[in-house]
Amino acid sequence: MEEFRNILKYAKPYTKSLVFAFTCLVLTSLINLVLPLIVRNMINAVIVLKDHAVLDSLAWDLIIIIGLQAVFAVAHNYIFGFVGHRMTTDFRIEFFSHIQSLSLRFFQERRVGEILSRMNNDISVIQNALVTIPVAFLRQSITLLGAMTIILYLNWKLTGLILLILPPLMIFARVFGRRLKTISEKLQDQVAQAVVVLEEVMSSIKIVKSFTREPYERDRFQEKIETAFERAVDKLKVSSFFGPFILGLTFLVSALLIWYGGYQVMQGATTPGELAAFFLYALIIAGPIGTFVRLYTQVQEARGAIQRVYEILDTEPIIKNPDNPVSLGDISGGIEFENVSFGYQDTTQVIQDVSFKVLPGQTIALVGPSGAGKSTLIKLLLRFFDPVSGVIRLDGHDIRTLNRENFLSQIGLVPQETLLFGGSVRENILYGKLNATEAELKEAAEKANAYEFIMNLEKGYDTTVGEKGTKLSGGERQRIAIARAILKDPKILVLDEATSSLDNRSESLIQDALETLMAHRTTFIVAHRLSTIHKADQIIVLDKGGVVEAGQHETLMSQKGLYHTLYTMKMLDPTAHEELGS
Repeated sequence: MEEFRNILKYAKPYTKSLVFAFTCLVLTSLINLVLPLIVRNMINAVIVLKDHAVLDSLAWDLIIIIGLQAVFAVAHNYIFGFVGHRMTTDFRIEFFSHIQSLSLRFFQERRVGEILSRMNNDISVIQNALVTIPVAFLRQSITLLGAMTIILYLNWKLTGLILLILPPLMIFARVFGRRLKTISEKLQDQVAQAVVVLEEVMSSIKIVKSFTREPYERDRFQEKIETAFERAVDKLKVSSFFGPFILGLTFLVSALLIWYGGYQVMQGATTPGELAAFFLYALIIAGPIGTFVRLYTQVQEARGAIQRVYEILDTEPIIKNPDNPVSLGDISGGIEFENVSFGYQDTTQVIQDVSFKVLPGQTIALVGPSGAGKSTLIKLLLRFFDPVSGVIRLDGHDIRTLNRENFLSQIGLVPQETLLFGGSVRENILYGKLNATEAELKEAAEKANAYEFIMNLEKGYDTTVGEKGTKLSGGERQRIAIARAILKDPKILVLDEATSSLDNRSESLIQDALETLMAHRTTFIVAHRLSTIHKADQIIVLDKGGVVEAGQHETLMSQKGLYHTLYTMKMLDPTAHEELGS
């Protein structure tokens, strides 16, 4: 099956270990097949030969063989299990790496809970398939073929009775497996929807509580999880029928074997030991037949999980490096937007024919009403998206031709919505430069005006900030983000309303640090407060996706255009500051 061929490629690094485990498995299975023959000889030694010496010798043989069987079984169980878990771990790592490589558009179109469900639930199903199915299939195949060969040799007439159960089992397995695969896929989808609700509530718990929507969210989650329960019950109904069906067939065939075999013993056609051995082999054969039916259903279940996971793994990133990417050394930081247009949807353009140039070291402020396209321009500059038309150049190079990792290493971003990682303050600042020294760490914190509050924390730099930094205030999170950008020491700086979460005192203290950081760097500012744009070398005024004005503060004020209107609104109504920077 194509799905499993994709997964089994992860086994290649462990080929030698698997060969050894397979050898142990074969030996274990062969020993299992020998045991009924020894039991046959022991019964005959008691009933037919009545020889104590033969019985004692066979008993010792039985003990030795059982010991060897245990050693080989432990070896193959451990190795197969280890490799199965190792393969799953490698698979999870590749899945995570692939998720990170996908473009921002993918995450805008997918819900986080759905991705988490495939990462956890679906891969868990695949893990079970990797660990149990191959081992069980190999063991049962050897057991079935070996036992069938032996019983044909012992008594071909009794073997015919066993073969009667194979056709109905094969038909049943096919119908049962298809039905179970369909139900399992529906169950996994429904569980994913419940996880989506859970993730949304956990990430928006402040909104949920402020609107007192706990009962509403409980009902929404209950609806999804109850539907998942119904699908689980549907699966249970189908799978519950399987056990009794197999058990019934086994008892029926066993009764026929005892009845017909008893007649043969009484007629002298076979010995009691041979009948006992044959009956043991019949029970051995019943195990693989039942296991194959169960494995078939597990395979169908795993196929559905693999298809769901590979739906994501087969998704190609829209934004990626070209075939022969250009890696720049020290850049000067000149940026040019030339006739750039872009839309998140094919039919709607957010940016239309935007053109402007930024000289190295200049500070550019982007202002305009909400929805004018300021944040979209920043996303295009960071190459989270590519323009539909037009070109963005860095030092004369189309950024689409650059090595993306090398290009982004030259840019420092301080976003409006600062979400920290759940580790320590130290780890969050060092994200800007993982190998920074302690002195560099402290210097960055001081320049961002974060040193004082960090020292007042319980464990200083080693204080855990909580999920997304929830243990810190908005201003404290913002200053850590600024320290992170300072530590990165980029050639191009992007401040996306970087002081929006700071109070007046903090903003005043940090403004000098930002100006020092901005010196000799090309800086883009999505302005939140007017004080941050007065000194900009160039102010780009956007409206409805286009550049309507450009120039310095005094020039734009004298033109009495949109900038003048926004500035005047700000001065007349201090609460209207959002209008200029949103």
